[in-house]
Amino acid sequence: MRILVVSDTHKQEKNLEKVLHLVGKIDYLFHLGDIEGSEDYIREIAGCPFYGVMGNNDFFTDLPREEIIQIGKYKILLTHGHQHYVLGGTENIKKMAISQGMDIVMFGHTHKPIIEKEKDRAIIALNPGSLTYPRQEGKRPSYIIMEIDKKGKIDFKIKYLKA
Repeated sequence: MRILVVSDTHKQEKNLEKVLHLVGKIDYLFHLGDIEGSEDYIREIAGCPFYGVMGNNDFFTDLPREEIIQIGKYKILLTHGHQHYVLGGTENIKKMAISQGMDIVMFGHTHKPIIEKEKDRAIIALNPGSLTYPRQEGKRPSYIIMEIDKKGKIDFKIKYLKA
């Protein structure tokens, strides 16, 4: 199973279109907020089930603030992260996700990609960065590909669009 995880496209879908072309067939598309009204268009171009959550710039939307999804043995929380103060780090959002029994918490808002796997805690935290306004060093648009093999083993890779 392949899942494309994106965030913070801010109504600029050109790079998302490129990514969808590059990655080929996916089973799900997760968007972690700041869609700014493009959710219907994204659903249309995804070619698979789409899950999206509301970001701090999504004012007139029916998207939920958070979404819990069960995929295989993994309980996943999708959120934008602004309500969990992710600009100051991931500790708050990880504690909250653990308290809710999550295996994985996915968030956006910072526009910086990360994957944090902790051996001593049962949580994986990830942020795909932004496809439109990246803020990490090098400022390359980023996304994450999540893969689950037939045995249920999970893998994440941060990918970057070339300029």
